[in-house]
Amino acid sequence: MGKIKYGLSNVYYAVATIAADNTVTYDTPVRIPGAVNLSMEPQGERSVFRADNIDYFVSASNNGYEGDLEVARVPDSFETDVLGAIEDNKKVLVEDVNAPTVHFALLFQFEGDVKATRHVFYNCTATRSNVEGETKGETIEPKTDTLSLAAAPVHFASIDKDVCKGRTKDDTDATTYESWFTAVYTPGASS
Repeated sequence: MGKIKYGLSNVYYAVATIAADNTVTYDTPVRIPGAVNLSMEPQGERSVFRADNIDYFVSASNNGYEGDLEVARVPDSFETDVLGAIEDNKKVLVEDVNAPTVHFALLFQFEGDVKATRHVFYNCTATRSNVEGETKGETIEPKTDTLSLAAAPVHFASIDKDVCKGRTKDDTDATTYESWFTAVYTPGASS
């Protein structure tokens, strides 16, 4: 069992195609270099029904996660594949304000144990990052880009469940672990 988390690395995205029945397929993952920080908070509510002077029934909803991914610079491929930017005939990226929302899987790993834990959020959307910069002073302090992310559940017919997130464990199958960033892992799929 993992004890601590540090060292965010190997951040990838894979564009998702979600069918009318809420099942999903993924393109090949693409690396997002320069990962700085990832912070995702669970979304959902806790509901308590009191009876007989106790918490008689307690339930919690899982509405996915929301948070931020901070990177050195958002890659052009992410801007075109996910954020809807288009490249014109002069090789200039321009924002298409009517671009549809693109869903994607976000894959990453945290160091901290003998075997780094690898994660996937299966159904993410992102908003554009701020445009920031400042003049160069006596020292150069790099600015980063921060993407606001939302991760929602998606249906996997292979296990007949709605799933939001997955992660490896110390005893995860070696082939699954090694191929984590080459194709999005599908829960319950046969090898």
